[in-house]
Amino acid sequence: MSIRHGLLALLERGPRYGSQLRTEFESRTGATWPLNVGQVYTTLGRLERDGMVVPDGEDEAGHSLYAITDVGRAELRSWYERPVDRTSPARDELSIKLAMAVGTSTVDIREVIQSQRRHTVKAMQDYTRLKAQALETEPTDRADVAWLLVLEQLIFQTEAEARWLDHCEARLIRLSAAKPPLEQAPPPAPPASAPVPVAARAAGRLRRRS
Repeated sequence: MSIRHGLLALLERGPRYGSQLRTEFESRTGATWPLNVGQVYTTLGRLERDGMVVPDGEDEAGHSLYAITDVGRAELRSWYERPVDRTSPARDELSIKLAMAVGTSTVDIREVIQSQRRHTVKAMQDYTRLKAQALETEPTDRADVAWLLVLEQLIFQTEAEARWLDHCEARLIRLSAAKPPLEQAPPPAPPASAPVPVAARAAGRLRRRS
């Protein structure tokens, strides 16, 4: 999640102060990724350092306002245009947990999977319930549509995670059922022919001559 670009997008609509940016950010994303005011002001400080925002006086209540600059608008356009990089995915705690559990003999990995599946399915049901509530009236406000898009992404994400957990469990079942092939014993060597005594060979020659 890019907080800096989210704040730039909000500032493009006009000057705003820190807590106002936090409120609008959480409203736009349905508080899925809550921010604290400290994060907002830290990010604004970095944006100001990079020339993307500037202080813009105060409002009537004495709040310090920030405004986006041309550099900030250019960065925002570039952010919208370039795809999100998936070649270096963020660390996923669940994937790391399962990868570690596979190599640990003291952990029941199937129980880990089942516990996570219960949590994932419940989360998916909660998101689906929120979506149904959001669709009780056709969303027309842009903020409502933005929240609906985020909500649907969360539903798709949890559905995919549930399918992946099913796949992990099936793979582990196949792994536990597989047995190493029995080593085939080498075929027995042909019996060595018994040595013929010298006397017997000599007797045979004499018979042939007679």
